[in-house]
Amino acid sequence: MNKMEKALHELSEMDELAAQASPIHRLHPAAKLIATIAYIVVTVSFRKYDLSGLFPMLLWPVLLFQLSGIPVRTCFYKLRIVLPLVMAVGLFNPFFDRAILLRIGGVAVSGGVISMVTLMLKGVFCLMASFLLMATTPIDSLCAALRKLHVPGMIVTLLLLTYRYVGVMTEELAVMTDAYHLRAPGQKGIQVSAWGSFLGQLLLRSMDRAQELYSSMLLRGYHEHFHYAPVKPARVSDGLYTLGCILLFLLLRFVNVAQLLGSLFVR
Repeated sequence: MNKMEKALHELSEMDELAAQASPIHRLHPAAKLIATIAYIVVTVSFRKYDLSGLFPMLLWPVLLFQLSGIPVRTCFYKLRIVLPLVMAVGLFNPFFDRAILLRIGGVAVSGGVISMVTLMLKGVFCLMASFLLMATTPIDSLCAALRKLHVPGMIVTLLLLTYRYVGVMTEELAVMTDAYHLRAPGQKGIQVSAWGSFLGQLLLRSMDRAQELYSSMLLRGYHEHFHYAPVKPARVSDGLYTLGCILLFLLLRFVNVAQLLGSLFVR
């Protein structure tokens, strides 16, 4: 199994995760989508030095991981490529912001270090929330929820086709990689001299595959609009979940829970 086949396998694993049955999986897709958007908006709204106020925002994704039955290590494994990029966003903050804000056991901590950690946590928390949404909601149901929220059909169609075509393109890459290695046994990777022809062949194969897919869509009655997966009507519990999540986020945003709890134990 080459790297492309492993990537295709991981995509199928995401669909398997979304097909599981749990209290979170059974929630209405629109309720989960609104709660996730609210979580991301509230998370990124924290000030750059408000590390103690931001940290309790971790409670919501951890609780959802427990209720959905999805291991936390699965999230970080799936996001192993994106996480280093997010963590690298604030690496230069300590060099530009050297003002000392606090001292821990005689060790001076600058504002740049605090803002760097805060920015990293924001990115990690938002990625965890996005992963939970995708891991508990099938893409068809998510697109149907977007249409229920009156998101333009063109945008939803592009989202769905892009998600589906990633798997198709990965499959083509897997076939081409296997063919290349059969012609160059024992060689690691693809030589730089072959990159141009390899990408050109990938483009041609992708265009042919896209035309075949579009023709099959037309034969199945596609007329610029998708018939998305049926979504059950929203229940009272879905509304209570969304409202409860928003109230929780607002509470964590405007009340420093970590400082409040610390004051109960430290006088």
